[in-house]
This record gives sequence, C-alpha cells and structure tokens, in this order.
Amino acid sequence: MATQSTQPAGRTVLDARDISRALSRIAHEILERNKGPQDLVILGIPTGGVPLARRIAERIASVESVDVPVGSLDVTMYRDDLRMRPARALLPTDIPPDGIDDKVVVLVDDVLYSGRTIRAALDAMNDVGRPRAVRLAVLVDRGHRDLPIRADFVGKNLPTSVAETVTVRLAEIEGEDEVLITDRAATNSTGEDLG
Repeated sequence: MATQSTQPAGRTVLDARDISRALSRIAHEILERNKGPQDLVILGIPTGGVPLARRIAERIASVESVDVPVGSLDVTMYRDDLRMRPARALLPTDIPPDGIDDKVVVLVDDVLYSGRTIRAALDAMNDVGRPRAVRLAVLVDRGHRDLPIRADFVGKNLPTSVAETVTVRLAEIEGEDEVLITDRAATNSTGEDLG
C-alpha cells in the first residue's frame, strides 16, 4: 500500500545552508545599521517569522555577546482579509518584558508578498507600544506588492509569478529547512504566504 508524502512538491530554491547564510547576513546587516545591539527588539510574525526571529537573535548574540530581546506579534485580528477567512487560530503575542517603547523593533517574517501582513503588524504594534523605529527583515521577498511596503533586510529576492506559491519550511515547524516554489494550481492553500 502506497503512502502519500506530506512534503510539498516543488522546486527547491533555498536549502538549509542557503537559509543559514541568509540569516547570518541579515543579523550582521541589522547590527551594522543599528550600530550595535543597543535598544534592539526582534519580533517574529507567526508562524514562520517566530523561529526566524529567534535564529537572528542567536546570531546577534554570537557576534556581540549580548542577548537581544525576542518576541512574537500575532496579527490575526488586524488583517484586512479576516472577514473573508474567518476561521483562524489566534496565536500568542509575546512582547519582551521591557516592551517596545523607544526601541528599534525589527519585525521578522518568512515571505513578503502583498505587504498586507506587515501592514497588519504595524497596526498590531500600535496596541502594544510606540517604538522609536521599525525595521523589516524577511527571508524571501517575492514581489507583487499591493501596499507601499519594502523590507530593510532581505535574505533572498525571489522573482515569482502570481501563479506560483512560495513555501518556507523550517526545522522548528516542519523538521527541515527549505524554500520551495510550486505552481499554485498544483498545491492547496496551506503553504501559501498571504501577505
């Protein structure tokens, strides 16, 4: 009897080593732009952004010997497509104890697409504090923006067609690291980035 694989079919565009190098580069760029780790707070956007935020913070700690506060920011209730997709689980927002007021917040997400998730994150952040500055780090920027939002730190610019889906698989969630491009017609919506 044949068993069906749960791994999505598609073309691998980043493997584990590529992802590791990209995150190391992002960590160094964050430090360079901020002139060190002072006043940094890193917030991951669930789900993929959270483990990526932790990895970036670990790399910063290994370079600077300073632990940068890491947390998560759930944007579910701030999304503009909530009424079109009402069945969503709320994920925990975990703001570091010192908060984000007057800090340099680096939002981390796995894929930047339309920009709507980041707009929702900016709205959600207004409810938890007032940072001095907000920066955006993404593993993949696939283009096709609906809103005037750009990433400050990008692991890989990946030109795609709107008929394609970018799927980021991370060891903390799926057991392995890779980024895949698949034809949207050949996949379901579970792996698709929404924003």
